[in-house]
Amino acid sequence: MTPGAGGDTRAIVPNNEQRGAGFSGAETPSAAQAARWPGPTAGWAIKLPTGGWWTHRRGQGARTGMGATLLSCVLLLLWPSSARADVLVQPDFDANKFSGLWYVVSMVSDCKVFLGKKDHLLMSTRDIKASAGGNLSVHMEFPREDGCNQVDAEYLRVGSQGHFRVPALGYLDVRVVDTDYSSFAVVYIYKELEGALSAMVQLYSRTREASPQALEAFQDFYPTVGLSADMVAMLPKSDACSLGDRDAP
Repeated sequence: MTPGAGGDTRAIVPNNEQRGAGFSGAETPSAAQAARWPGPTAGWAIKLPTGGWWTHRRGQGARTGMGATLLSCVLLLLWPSSARADVLVQPDFDANKFSGLWYVVSMVSDCKVFLGKKDHLLMSTRDIKASAGGNLSVHMEFPREDGCNQVDAEYLRVGSQGHFRVPALGYLDVRVVDTDYSSFAVVYIYKELEGALSAMVQLYSRTREASPQALEAFQDFYPTVGLSADMVAMLPKSDACSLGDRDAP
């Protein structure tokens, strides 16, 4: 089941208040609920089928009107799998600001092919250009032991800005869930490879060294879609590809 498809009212909602962005759309908590976590600390909220919200702030536990014991039981029963999570996109996503060179400095996935190769993967790049209709033209370079593999793909907009599909790569659902445009982005991908469905989260950085803020956003997000730390690959630098020779402007 593709993320965001009907039949599942639960939602994982990345909280972008650290950069001044709040919730938007039909999954938005009420003003009173949003006021429960004022200030710059980022977190997320999960909407339960009962209509209630479970909220989390970095460095703090859950905050809710339900008792802790009941909440724990509910979450164990209702925690969505990566294929069913309704992952929201960055509010007011700006494709022009997202354009330019990005380094993919870390990845995490439950894909069996990825898990079998993750210890041998190297840092790749994405050179992104905004195109008509909210689409993205993406030039990718993947360093290999025997040279550089280059791929061009169109990220086709699906509904809201920042939400795409990439048929050429088997990417059924791609969402930019968190970005400050100038230093990092967290990208969620739901894909099909060799007949198997899997989830992936990639950490983009404008430089080869990810900032502490970028790593925190990545590490806070990927567990919410059912991925674990043992599935993470921190990608080593490589000079095998041309784009790796320059930093993003």
